[in-house]
Amino acid sequence: MVEATINYLAAMPERPFFFLYDPPAGAPWRNTKGDRHAMAIRDARRLDPPPSLDQEGFTLARHVTAVEDLYDENAVRGVYYRELEALVKDVTGASRVVAFDHNLRLATRAERSESGVQGPVRYAHNDYTEQSGPQRVRDLLGDEAERLLLGRFAVINVWKPIRGPVEQAPLAVCDARTIRPEDFVSTDLRYRDRTGEIYSLRWSPIHTWFYFPRMAADEAMLLKCFDSEPGRARFTAHSAFDDPGSPPDAPVRESIEVRTLAFFLAK
Repeated sequence: MVEATINYLAAMPERPFFFLYDPPAGAPWRNTKGDRHAMAIRDARRLDPPPSLDQEGFTLARHVTAVEDLYDENAVRGVYYRELEALVKDVTGASRVVAFDHNLRLATRAERSESGVQGPVRYAHNDYTEQSGPQRVRDLLGDEAERLLLGRFAVINVWKPIRGPVEQAPLAVCDARTIRPEDFVSTDLRYRDRTGEIYSLRWSPIHTWFYFPRMAADEAMLLKCFDSEPGRARFTAHSAFDDPGSPPDAPVRESIEVRTLAFFLAK
């Protein structure tokens, strides 16, 4: 276990927003303020039984990719997406999985503004909300969407180191069972052509955080970002954090995260 700072959302009277492009003249990039709390972040490798997607909202799996260069956009979309669709099917038992989006994270390249590469996000959040989860299905699957939305579906994020072990800016996840609905705050992500919606997280003393220390390149963490079915973990807040045990000369974290839709169709 380590103790580290988690950056939560401070209370505010208006709806939070972030611009994901240069905002109009005079407009701020965001209207939020952070609420920093020192939190215990526990070693998920010590959990017995291991954490699961339907209980804690996250789990660890082994995955060795055939893709030699995960910065190669065509290889990621053409090969890596198919690999992760198979992985999510295997872990969840879903009957259909669609990988649809990914982010590459490497602070040094992000600082040089290289296209498609971002830095780690040190802000407690969940990628989808009660509204934006189903909307993503409609956006992506058109005429099929309403039929698919009649059954159970989940949005599962697969987070994997490109190189390991991860020592700098590892990913922490909050046990879904310790998050109350009122801890989530709907937050706008303003793109040039649309507005998306995520959940920011307000602090609660009952939140329980975990991470998998020194994740290797052949490991992948699966995170539940939405589940349409009550009675299971439905949302899993997460954030990068600064590990106080990380060596000062630790390599910069390189990771890739892929978002998938998992459908559980009646047989």
